[in-house]
Amino acid sequence: MTLLNRYILYNFIRNLGMIMASFISIYLLIDFFEKIDNFLDKGKSIGLIAQFFLLNIPFIIDQMSPVCILLAGVVTLGILNHSNELIALKASGIPLRKITLPIIAASMVCILLFLAMAQFILPTTNSTTNRIWNQEVRGMVPLGIFRHGRYYYRGQEGFYSFARPDPTRNIFTFFSYTTWDEHYQADKVISAQRAVWDNDTWTLRHGQTQKASGDGRFTTEVFRTQHPTLPERPDHFFVPANYTMQLSLLDLYRETRGKASREETNRARAEFYGRISYTMLGLPLLLLGLPMLLLIYRKWGRDLSIAIPVSCGMAFACWGVWATLQSLAKVSYLNPMIAATSIHIFMGLAGLLLLMREDT
Repeated sequence: MTLLNRYILYNFIRNLGMIMASFISIYLLIDFFEKIDNFLDKGKSIGLIAQFFLLNIPFIIDQMSPVCILLAGVVTLGILNHSNELIALKASGIPLRKITLPIIAASMVCILLFLAMAQFILPTTNSTTNRIWNQEVRGMVPLGIFRHGRYYYRGQEGFYSFARPDPTRNIFTFFSYTTWDEHYQADKVISAQRAVWDNDTWTLRHGQTQKASGDGRFTTEVFRTQHPTLPERPDHFFVPANYTMQLSLLDLYRETRGKASREETNRARAEFYGRISYTMLGLPLLLLGLPMLLLIYRKWGRDLSIAIPVSCGMAFACWGVWATLQSLAKVSYLNPMIAATSIHIFMGLAGLLLLMREDT
């Protein structure tokens, strides 16, 4: 590695560390003042409070990594430009692509590290912080789990199993409810292709009811529509809103296999591809942000004072487009792979073209 590459790489890593530390501090400070009253009202110890906020740091890094990579690259190149080092390097015959190569290479390595963190660290830390906040602070105890496209809940008197294509609607498919007797043997099993909760009433369609009649035998009653009285409502079926953040990348990939419907498969694929694409969003942002810095300097004669706000605005707009594409993919209006890669391809190519133009 040449002296120039080491120098640029050192400045990029230093700036990335400072920016990331600033974002983490601001995030923790806001989060602390929002939640500290909840902890104190429940009488939780200082150790538990410290554990909660410290274990939130990997989640903060994961959420802020694209913006941090963008700003670290812009600040590094902006300082070189502000101190006239960039002009001296270009006057010496060194093209811009070689000057920016250490920044781009370092950002790619950081992205790989963030992906490794999403696989090995985030599932554990997010599970712990969700447990502390939801169970010990808010008193909301999860009654079940989500595995392989199905929800499993243990109620007061029985066990529920079903798929829920749209989490925002109380419509369930492949619904099953099982109760036991005092000897922990199945007493009644209600199965239906579709279950709907509306007007405080359960409506089951196209199913059957099996009841134990003794000697291990069951009587079966087939129905088209039934309104059973079940002790639980859909709002009792609690799963953390950011439950997918508790899953590793490998677990998210496994969730895409063996789904019962095309809609569930698309949603699972959108979660998997979207998780990876968000972490990788820093690279196309960086490729576009570096030439934007030089264009701003030539037009207004200023670099960082304008480039940083413009970069933040560009990152916010990019995040908005990315979130919109992910929403379209989850409702099957757009292919999940296209939703995950289109903005990366567009911004990456635009950034590369502008960087090549700066060398001409």
